Amino acid sequence: MSFFKNIFKGNKDEVKKEQIAALTNGELVSITEVPDEVFSTKMMGDGFAMKTTDGIIVSPVAGKIGSVFPTKHAITINSVDGREVLIHLGVDTVKLKGEGFESFVEENQDVKVGDKLVKMDVEFIEKNAKSSMPIVIFTNLDASESVKIQEGSATAGELNKIEIIK
Repeated sequence: MSFFKNIFKGNKDEVKKEQIAALTNGELVSITEVPDEVFSTKMMGDGFAMKTTDGIIVSPVAGKIGSVFPTKHAITINSVDGREVLIHLGVDTVKLKGEGFESFVEENQDVKVGDKLVKMDVEFIEKNAKSSMPIVIFTNLDASESVKIQEGSATAGELNKIEIIK
């Protein structure tokens, strides 16, 4: 439906760009600060990370849940604008086999920006994994696209601190 709305508007400048929100309360940081080469070197794609203060993870985009890993440490979302979004909760957390994570979504569920996805037990994860840092990776960006963030304090669901630029 949005395709037809945009055609009939007649003005390309009026097409809204995708809204990307902070996924937790805490500090928004560059993906290059993630203590894992796969993420920090952007091998899987560009994105951002956060240092969470409360472990409540919300959807950074509107879309449909693609998958919830059985270990609950990762979720994929297919955004309404065609972005493939991987949310990876911490580093070396797959080995926790789901312990320390409570999931609130399931595959094929529609989500809006700010919908609660997961609760992380930050203290448990910090003790038992390399990092509790939640990471967002856009796995299907064009070569000309990158993620721009305003580092610093952010609130779960907060907009206008993260954007994809060409």
